[in-house]
Amino acid sequence: MSRLGKQPVTIPAGVTITCDGGLLKVTGPKGTLEKPVRADVNIVIEGNSVVLTPNETVNAPALWGTYAAHVRNMIKGVTEGFTKILEIEGVGYRAEVKGNQIVLSMGYSHPVPLEIPAGINVLVEKSVVTLSGIDKELLGQFAANVRKVRKPEPYKGKGIRYRGEFIIRKQGKKAA
Repeated sequence: MSRLGKQPVTIPAGVTITCDGGLLKVTGPKGTLEKPVRADVNIVIEGNSVVLTPNETVNAPALWGTYAAHVRNMIKGVTEGFTKILEIEGVGYRAEVKGNQIVLSMGYSHPVPLEIPAGINVLVEKSVVTLSGIDKELLGQFAANVRKVRKPEPYKGKGIRYRGEFIIRKQGKKAA
């Protein structure tokens, strides 16, 4: 039994939710999000709440709470939006936005361009990259792709990290 799935999801004012033919659509002041829904979970919209119930399939208990979390994230996305902040640390490491690409100079022999997905806004100020958007999954995946270009290393801490991420530092070589 899912604790998240049992609780009905309240719909705030200004947000409309429809579920037709296996496609969940959430529209709010910041935009519209769509997500395909499997037949393992029934989604019923009653007034200003969404109630999710599992079917009698094998995967239904696992997907019940997952879809409840997806609905909550979609509602939060179209009302408030999501933000991820990445910090670049290292001498000569920098990022800049050129058109619909973010170009990262991370100490390689070449700059690394990454295509910015539609719906994601990128703001670069010195060594801080701010990513924002309404789709939590897309935003998190793009932030992980940017971080993957140069993960923080444990000796000097150079690389790209999330704001607030703690890197366990290693001591390095000892002099004899």
